Amino acid sequence: MENWGNLPHHVVLQIFQNLSLVDRAQASSVCRDWNEVFHFPDLWRRFEFELNQPATSYLRSTHPDLIQQIIKRHAQHLQFVSFKVDSCTESAEAACDILSQLVNCTIQTLGLISTARPSFMDMCQSHFASALTVLFVNSKSLSSIKIEDTPVDDPSLKVLVANNSDTLKLLKMNSCPYVSPAGILCVADQCHGLRELALNYHLLSDDLLLALSSEKHVHLEHLRIDVVSENNEHTPFRPIQRSSWEALIQHSPKVNIVMYFYIYKEEFEPFFREETPVTHLYFGRAVSKEMLGRVGLNCPRLVELVVCANGLEPLDEELIQIGRRCGGLTAIGLGECEVTCSGFVEFVKMCGGRLTQLSIMEEVLIPDNTYSNMDQIHSEVSKHLGRTWFPDMMPTW
Repeated sequence: MENWGNLPHHVVLQIFQNLSLVDRAQASSVCRDWNEVFHFPDLWRRFEFELNQPATSYLRSTHPDLIQQIIKRHAQHLQFVSFKVDSCTESAEAACDILSQLVNCTIQTLGLISTARPSFMDMCQSHFASALTVLFVNSKSLSSIKIEDTPVDDPSLKVLVANNSDTLKLLKMNSCPYVSPAGILCVADQCHGLRELALNYHLLSDDLLLALSSEKHVHLEHLRIDVVSENNEHTPFRPIQRSSWEALIQHSPKVNIVMYFYIYKEEFEPFFREETPVTHLYFGRAVSKEMLGRVGLNCPRLVELVVCANGLEPLDEELIQIGRRCGGLTAIGLGECEVTCSGFVEFVKMCGGRLTQLSIMEEVLIPDNTYSNMDQIHSEVSKHLGRTWFPDMMPTW
């Protein structure tokens, strides 16, 4: 094309939307028309502020002059905003300064992301809470919030629900030590449109599940729970009553309950002793045969199971029990575990074509009298799955 400046505005806008911020800013200097498109409101509805200090100059940072230009000309257009900061407290402080200036915007989604700790956690708690409160008070259309590794506290959550109770649909809060179960319960009690909640297990409670199960609450779609050891002190985890789980499922029968476990074997005692409606289970550390046996007995809604490590005890009985009792199981992954080839084939035969994902390391499978090589396993498993299957050479999860 002889004159790029003659491109229609809607075409230039689409090009700009696919450029990085730096490239977009450079492209805006090509001609007057392109600079005009650079300031179209549609281009500034979705924005990620990247804040990195000179010590980490290999990371691209949003230029301060451009940030001020955005605040001055486009703050009212921002709707989908995230802040990505490095490990320096100065970056977190800069993010809070920007937050406190976004008083005329109608933000719908907010993300605070630390690419490396400590970042937000090292800054003054009152400064962080003050900046967040300014945003929560002035933006009355927040529908999605993802805040991790930050000093957000219960008073901030109360301000959030006071001004956004009719709009909030997703709340994700992990590693926020100043938030209590009461703070999360306040959100569940007042944000009746909440459809997705992600939190640490220590914030989960019977009262919270019952609040999410009330008649005035919409059907919850996703509940994501991180079960993480707190400061390596092996603090006992509080069990959740079966009746509370049942109330949630009765109210929201299609809810996905996703649990990520990063705890030690001795900390599993309270889990899965009674029926638990978990749908997705990820064990990031070694888990015992006993625990996997409980999963097979008490997790009938299980859809996906990933076990990163177990030990040197074959899991044939546990795997077969899971296949038999978990009729909705469609995906499984095994890492540093052991299963005899015969046991594995029996499991696959039982689950059949409903296994859409089957990720098993070759080293997991132990040859036996029936199956002595991988070619036999490949052929037999492929037959029962109804598609070609090979064991993995490296983990895919």
